[in-house]
Amino acid sequence: MGDFGVIADVSTIIVETLKQALRGLSQAEPPTAELNDLSETVTTPPPKLTVFLYEICEDPTSRNRPPVRSQPPDPLTTRKPPMALLLRYLITPWGGDPETQHRMLGRALQTFYDDAILDGTQLTGSLAASTDSLHVTLTSLTLDQKSWVWYAIQKPYRISLNYEVRVVNLDAVAEVPVRPVQNRIIDGASAP
Repeated sequence: MGDFGVIADVSTIIVETLKQALRGLSQAEPPTAELNDLSETVTTPPPKLTVFLYEICEDPTSRNRPPVRSQPPDPLTTRKPPMALLLRYLITPWGGDPETQHRMLGRALQTFYDDAILDGTQLTGSLAASTDSLHVTLTSLTLDQKSWVWYAIQKPYRISLNYEVRVVNLDAVAEVPVRPVQNRIIDGASAP
């Protein structure tokens, strides 16, 4: 069940997954990962992979799902199906030499290739103990599209990875009571 904090929870899961993957990459200055909106200068050392959420949109493949019904013994209610979100992240290396930055990118690629579906105990926050799963996919953007992202945040272009995370379910809040049928009348006389 994803409450209003589900977007922050997914970002935290991505950062923690990358932190785990970067451990042991270098003995001198172990790199780390952090959530960053790139509005300020990224402080190094240590070398870092920044995780920047740059777009949130509705996942078109998950539209038109049926309403959600409450389970007995609760009073019967229905609510809209969860809003299915698609989150797009920019993962960028900072600090260290170019070789270290390339290793960090390689480790990120390896991590999300080996474990492209995050579920079960990997999920924390409002997603903990849920049956949800997050599908992490490397997306290819043209050089123009990548440049537009960097231009929008007013930073010079840097080599980076673009990932999509889907389906992030944001639960609806408003519930509508369902009243049970009290009686029904079947009129067989009007049949032809």
